[in-house]
Amino acid sequence: MSLLSHLINLNLSESTQKIIAEYVWIGGSGLDLRSKARTLPGPVSDPAKLPKWNYDGSSTNQAPGDDSEVILYPQAIFKDPFRRGSNILVICDAYTPAGEPIPTNKRAAAAKIFNHPDVAKEEPWYGIEQEYTLLQKDTNWPLGWPIGGFPGPQGPYYCGAGADKAFGRDIVDAHYKACLYAGINISGINAEVMPGQWEFQVGPTEGIAAGDQIWAARYILERITEIAGVVLSLDPKPIKGDWNGAGAHCNYSTKSMRNDGGIDVIKKAIEKLSLRHKEHIAAYGEGNERRLTGHHETADIHTFSWGVANRGASVRVGRDTEKQGKGYFEDRRPASNMDPYVVTSMIAETTILTK
Repeated sequence: MSLLSHLINLNLSESTQKIIAEYVWIGGSGLDLRSKARTLPGPVSDPAKLPKWNYDGSSTNQAPGDDSEVILYPQAIFKDPFRRGSNILVICDAYTPAGEPIPTNKRAAAAKIFNHPDVAKEEPWYGIEQEYTLLQKDTNWPLGWPIGGFPGPQGPYYCGAGADKAFGRDIVDAHYKACLYAGINISGINAEVMPGQWEFQVGPTEGIAAGDQIWAARYILERITEIAGVVLSLDPKPIKGDWNGAGAHCNYSTKSMRNDGGIDVIKKAIEKLSLRHKEHIAAYGEGNERRLTGHHETADIHTFSWGVANRGASVRVGRDTEKQGKGYFEDRRPASNMDPYVVTSMIAETTILTK
């Protein structure tokens, strides 16, 4: 193992200008992440200068076997925290050979919304709170829980410390530092209410970058849990009963909301969200009805509500925003397994483009 570790950590720059680019894309489930690597002649910092690539879409449930070629378009570059040096991770989206986005490519539609002049001039900012659960590999039971049994009730675990309260901190901290190294604007981490559940936050990021960075952060977390022999779950309610679910709260503001008098713009935006509640819920993640019950810091899935400092509402406005008369709000409805391209672009579409 020591020799293997030595070889994995070889510094390529000592012997070659070539780099390794890991192309990352979203698979057929809309949640699974796939990747493969290729050698490039030298360092690249602009995704437009990267070559397109292809893969076998029939093996990812994204194309039929008799016409299986799917084309990867590089969209965002991050430093590779695993290979380090000048090596890179490349977030891609997927197209047919004719140049049409395949059905699971949600980035293309999001980019159209963010490129709309009315949206672009508002400079939409996002801060996404990605919750997730770490599971024991052989049992798919939360990390730190007794096999087939349950820990003590919720209470001591949120932001807790200690071997009987915090399970998987080494994974969480490794992910935190790897994201910072990669260039992801990760802004914090914390242990969540249910033991074995954690959260990281990405933002503020503007427009399409919010989706790119969440997917990159998810990929890095998948790789780290792979190394640790632990399973990453984005299920919005991994354990039935009196246990918190997992969400992906989306904090949002526009330039008009951040300016003086922005509270009125925020209230108008929330009203627009209320009128499209069903459409947003349908796009906010699979299995969300198991999480949005009106309990465990959630609003009921069928009813839209908002309030100041109310974590039982669909949308929460912070005390500071109310006091300053400008700022941001938090959409608490998205599930942990939501597609960030869908959620961020839909919020912008509803609040900016809907008249």
